[in-house]
Amino acid sequence: MKKQNIVVVTGMSGAGKTTAMAVLEDMGYHCIDQFPVQLIHELGQIIRNEHDSRYQNLALATTALDYTTFINYFNDRGLSVKVLYLDSSSEKLLLRYKFTRRNHPFIVFNKANTLEEAIEAERDMFINLTYFNTLRIDTTKLTQKGLKTKLEAQLSIENKRAFTISIVSFGYKHGVPMDADLLIDVRFLPNPYYIEKLKELTGDDKEVYEYVLSFPQTDEFIEHTIPYLDYLFYQYQKEGKSHLTLGIGCTGGQHRSVTLTNYLYKYYKDKYSCHKAHRDKKGQ
Repeated sequence: MKKQNIVVVTGMSGAGKTTAMAVLEDMGYHCIDQFPVQLIHELGQIIRNEHDSRYQNLALATTALDYTTFINYFNDRGLSVKVLYLDSSSEKLLLRYKFTRRNHPFIVFNKANTLEEAIEAERDMFINLTYFNTLRIDTTKLTQKGLKTKLEAQLSIENKRAFTISIVSFGYKHGVPMDADLLIDVRFLPNPYYIEKLKELTGDDKEVYEYVLSFPQTDEFIEHTIPYLDYLFYQYQKEGKSHLTLGIGCTGGQHRSVTLTNYLYKYYKDKYSCHKAHRDKKGQ
């Protein structure tokens, strides 16, 4: 029997399922959105058809209402399933719905009377829904480009390397990345923000990059951090973890964190399948 690659895309309404499905389609998945759960048996017969390869890599988007039905059906038939769970803060979801002027499905289905009630009701429903093979992504402060990068890193069909690393710079004043596995604080390093000619630049600029790396504190940080990360990456990989997100934080997410993210990415990109993102950098 051919190996099936099935991704069930779910999560909070407004958290980015439509965007994620578009990205997965570009990656080569056969994407099905809002598939009627009543026809799940017919879907199962189709995707198990040995002579039809279109459904070998399948992404199926569903809501909290039908999530468990799909998962249980696939599991009962021995089909391996990955779950992509997208989340966002309630405040961000409110803003997105007000901006798009769309109706929340829980209001459409008469399960809530207001948008706030709908968001909380859906979140409550997801609290008790768990699945062991789940990739959780918080899109509160994630751009479409950032979401695309994460999906390409963790759900690639080619899957050339079993262990991938995302290195993300951020500013503590904007909050820490919700999906980070490790956090490293580099606010102790000299801050280019207080140098007039560097203030409006970022760690992507040569002047800032060289400034941050010019200090003994930075050399010592790198000297201690690389062995630490080498050990952790090896252990995570050994334990079968498929992806790790490393957050590098400074105050505003413009200078020091961007510089060290770029440095670590350059160091590890030939050793692992690496991706980088600058969450709070100007113009990102």
